[in-house]
Amino acid sequence: MTKLVMRSMTAQDIESLHAAFAMQEWERDKSLFERYYREQQEGSRHVVIAECNQQLAGYATIMKEPENGPFRGSGYPEIADFNVFINYQRKGIGNQIMEQCEAIVSRFSDVVTLGVGMHPGYGPAQRLYVKRGYIPDGSGLWYQEKLLPVNAPCINDDSLVLYLSKQLLPE
Repeated sequence: MTKLVMRSMTAQDIESLHAAFAMQEWERDKSLFERYYREQQEGSRHVVIAECNQQLAGYATIMKEPENGPFRGSGYPEIADFNVFINYQRKGIGNQIMEQCEAIVSRFSDVVTLGVGMHPGYGPAQRLYVKRGYIPDGSGLWYQEKLLPVNAPCINDDSLVLYLSKQLLPE
């Protein structure tokens, strides 16, 4: 029997998150998670942790104010750095993380935003966002945190992003 728990980040999660990324051979500096925890304590970010049978399965963060992209300065929060660890993918956990994030955002905003990468590694997230009702903002692609002009060169890496938003229904 699978028991999935959604909760806020704790200080103990800093090391657990760093170790989970290292086990997958994905590069993430521990200072990133220290910053997420500090920002959660300060109130500028919320971190949703998913545990499956008491094991870290994934997480996402909610920034009250986007740092980049077309929604910067809009007052609409952004779901950022959404990850489901490899052993827990394709089990519906990502959808439940998104459900929790949207429920949290709906307490203070009627719109939620996010950015998604364009390379194939982001394919599952792209599909999930469309299925959940997210639509592109219409500005086009952004590269290295700037709007990508027509015919401009870019590299299809983590810096090539499409921004989306979703109208949330009141609870």
